Amino acid sequence: MSNIAHVLAKRKDKEEGLGGNDNAIPFNNQDFQKLRRECLESGKLFCDPTFPAEFRSLGYNQLSRYSSKTIGVEWKRPSEVCPDPKFICDGATRTDICQGTLGDCWLLAAIASLTLDTQILGRVVPADQSFTEQYAGIFHFQLWQYGEWVDVVIDDRLPTRNGELLFVHSAKGNEFWSALLEKAYAKVNSSYEALSGGSTTEGFEDFTGGISESYELLKAPPTLFKIIRKALDRGSLLGSSIDISSAAETEAITRQKLVKGHAYSVTGAEVVHVHGSPVQLVRLRNPWGQVEWTGAWSDGSKEWDRVLPEEKAKLNYSAEDGEFWMAYSDFVKQYSKLEICNLTPDTLMSKGVARWSYHQFEGTWKVGCTAGGCRNNSATFCSNPQYMIKLDETDDDPHDGIDGCSFLVGLMQKDMRQERQFGRDLNTIGFAIYKVPDEYQGRNNIHLGPNVLLRQRAVAMSDTFINLREVCCRFKLPPGEYVIIPSTFEPHRKGSFILRVFAEKHANASPMETDISANIKEDKISEKDVDPHFQHLFKQVAGNDSEISALELQNILDRVVSQRTDLKTDGFSMETCRHIVSLLDRDGSGKLGLVEFHIVWMKLQKYMEIFKIHDTDNSGTMSSHEIREALSDAGFQLNTPILEVIVMHYADKQSAIDFDAFVGCIIRLELLFHIFKKFDKNNTGKIELDLLQWLCLALS
Repeated sequence: MSNIAHVLAKRKDKEEGLGGNDNAIPFNNQDFQKLRRECLESGKLFCDPTFPAEFRSLGYNQLSRYSSKTIGVEWKRPSEVCPDPKFICDGATRTDICQGTLGDCWLLAAIASLTLDTQILGRVVPADQSFTEQYAGIFHFQLWQYGEWVDVVIDDRLPTRNGELLFVHSAKGNEFWSALLEKAYAKVNSSYEALSGGSTTEGFEDFTGGISESYELLKAPPTLFKIIRKALDRGSLLGSSIDISSAAETEAITRQKLVKGHAYSVTGAEVVHVHGSPVQLVRLRNPWGQVEWTGAWSDGSKEWDRVLPEEKAKLNYSAEDGEFWMAYSDFVKQYSKLEICNLTPDTLMSKGVARWSYHQFEGTWKVGCTAGGCRNNSATFCSNPQYMIKLDETDDDPHDGIDGCSFLVGLMQKDMRQERQFGRDLNTIGFAIYKVPDEYQGRNNIHLGPNVLLRQRAVAMSDTFINLREVCCRFKLPPGEYVIIPSTFEPHRKGSFILRVFAEKHANASPMETDISANIKEDKISEKDVDPHFQHLFKQVAGNDSEISALELQNILDRVVSQRTDLKTDGFSMETCRHIVSLLDRDGSGKLGLVEFHIVWMKLQKYMEIFKIHDTDNSGTMSSHEIREALSDAGFQLNTPILEVIVMHYADKQSAIDFDAFVGCIIRLELLFHIFKKFDKNNTGKIELDLLQWLCLALS
C-alpha cells in the first residue's frame, strides 16, 4: 500500500512541475542550501550519510572492500590533497578531465563535450561554489535521471591513493569540479564501480535531458548531411570519433592530423559552390583547441581559392583554434561514428533555434498485468502499455525529398546501473508502432485489444530488441494517428521505462488509457419476483431467522463451487463475503434476506459466464492478462494503474486468477463505485472526506 501511495504522490509532483528543467528534485531529499547553512552555522564540514566515505560507495566487486584495487585507498578532502584547491580555475576545459583508474571514459568524453557549451555546463555544474566563499565541504550538481532533473548533494571527500586522486582529476592538479561531478554521478548510480563501461550518448542525455541518435558512418544513410544540418538548426549536440583497434591507438594522430579514439564536436554544416557546383562541408572542433585536419578544405587549403569571397567570409575558414572544415565525403570516410543529442525545448537557451515537439511518459512492465512481451506472444502482447501519437504536419524541406512526418522515439529502461550490484541483467527492449484504425481515431480513452492489434502489421518498429539502456530510432510516416507499444522481448519481465517522442513538427501524444467508469445495473426486484423453488431453497439454507450472515454465505458459496470441476478455487474469503453483505444489505441488518440473496445468486451466475469465456485454456483459472476484458464485460472500464493494483491483490504467483478471487474483485469494485457515488452528490468526479470518514471507509 505504501508503494501505491508513493506512486500517486509522485504523479502529483509531476503535475505540479517538480523535476522539470527549472525545478530539480532534491536527490535523497537533501536540500543543498539548507544543509550548507546548517554546516556553516555549526562550523562543521559536511559528511554525506547517504553516500559515505566507505568501501560500499566505491563498489561491490572489482572495487569492493576485499579487492586488491582498493588497497591503500583513503578518502580525503581537496585541501588535504593540495594546498590551494579550486573548484573551477580559468574556466572549465577539456584538460580538467583526466581519466583515473575507473573505466568511465564514456562519461569523461561527455563531460569534455559539456565544456564546449557554457550554458549547458552551467546547468549541470552550478557556478556559486568554491573552496573559499561559504565553503562547508558540500557541493551540488544537477543531473537528468530517467525523465526528471535531480539536484545531487555530495561532500568533497574523494578517494585517493598515495595522496593522489584515484579517479578523474585535472591536469592542473588543483582543480576539482570534474572529480566532484564524477562523484555526484557515482552517487545517483549507487557506486563508482557502477560507472564502468558505457556510451557517450548516455552521458550526453544525463547532462542535457536530450535524446540521442547514433550513426555508423560506414553505413551512413544518404540523407545524413541534411539530418546534421537540421540537428544543428535545432541546437543539438553533435559528436564524432574515429574507432581504434587497440588501446595503443588511443589519441594516436593520423598523417592528416586527426586524433583516433578522441571525441570531436560537429559545429557546422554548409554548402559552398565551386564553379557553380555545390560541395557539402562539415565543421568539426578538436577539444584540445589545436591539432587540426590538414586535408582538403582545411584552414588555408587551396580548395578555398575557388569559393566565392562572400561564401568564404561567412564560414570563418582559417582561424587557428582547433576548429576546421572538411568535405562531408571525407568526413564519412575518416570518422567512424556520429552521435547526435537532440535537446528538449526547455533546455535550449537560444531563441534562434527551431524546437522539437516533445513528449515524455513514464511506464512500467508489471508481471501478470503489463509485461506482455513482444508481438511473438499473442496471448499477452496487447496488455503492454500503449501510447498514441497524432502526426498532423509534414516536414518542412524534407531531407529525403519525400513528404511525411519525421519523429524520434526513444525507449529507456530505468535504474540499469544500480541493478548491476544485484546481478540483474538489463531487459531486452524494443517497440512497435501501429496505425490506429479509422473507427478509433480521435480517441485516447481506449486500450486497443487483440481484435485490433493482432489483425494488422506494425507500420514501423525499433531496429531490434536489445539489452541496452535505451533504444532510439528515427521514423517518417504519413500524417495520421498511431499507437506506440513499448515492450520487453519476453513476457513476464518486470521493469520501469521512459518513453520519449521528438517530432520535427507539432504532434500530440498521450497514453492510450481507458476512462474510469462503471455501468452497473441496479437489480430492482421484490419478493414476488423470486421463483418459489428458490424461496424454498433459501428457507432451507437460511435457518430460523430467514437471513444469511457472512459466515453462512461463505459456507454456501464454498459448497456450490466445490461441486464444479470446471472452476478452480481455494474457497471464498470472509472478506469477500462481508463485502457482498455490505453491498446488498438494504435494511442494515448485516445479513442477507431472500431478495438480497437472490440478487447475489444472479450476480454469481453472470460472473461465472464471464469467467468461463475468458478461461480460454479451460484450466479453471483466468490469466491476469485477461482481467481488463473480463472486467469490461462485467461493466467496469478501468485504467492501467487500477488494473495493476487488482492483479497484485487477486492474482497468484503464476499470474492466474481463480473464480473466488474474480468474484471478490468484482464485488469490491462494485462496492467502491457505490460508495463513491453516494459521496459524489453533484457528479463532479471528486469527493472530499474528513479523517473519520476516510478511516471508516478504508477499514470497512
